[in-house]
Amino acid sequence: MTVLSGIGYDVHQFAAGRPLVLGGVQVPSERGLVGHSDADVLTHAVIDALLGAAGLGDIGEHFPDTDEQYRGADSLDLLAATLPLLGAARPVHVDATVVLEAPKLADYKADMAARLSAVLGCSVNVKATRGEKLGWIGRGEGAACLAIATVARDDA
Repeated sequence: MTVLSGIGYDVHQFAAGRPLVLGGVQVPSERGLVGHSDADVLTHAVIDALLGAAGLGDIGEHFPDTDEQYRGADSLDLLAATLPLLGAARPVHVDATVVLEAPKLADYKADMAARLSAVLGCSVNVKATRGEKLGWIGRGEGAACLAIATVARDDA
């Protein structure tokens, strides 16, 4: 068996009039993230991490923001569409950290992890931290997420 890891990163800016969706969970907020799809930075980072582990490039290559079929897409659907791309590699664990100043995510992290895990069929750990008032994240201009995915592939 071969075990591989990949790192994913995503970032989106905040804007009024958009829902804040993270890990497929709509988090109460006056502002949401801007993007071609639902702008779910958590799920996008997880997708990039999985694609990286399998050596398949990045989310933009598979689900480009220039393709109208992905406008307003539910990122959990994109995550599900990523799994067949992995071929013989299967996810075994994902760890992710969402970075945003507000809102606090303590009450939502378990639900985010559960929704991601339900799609992936593996354990998922979701963490959250703040920008501590530093930089663009600290000023509340947007959110970012870092993720690592571990996949296993049976060697034949």
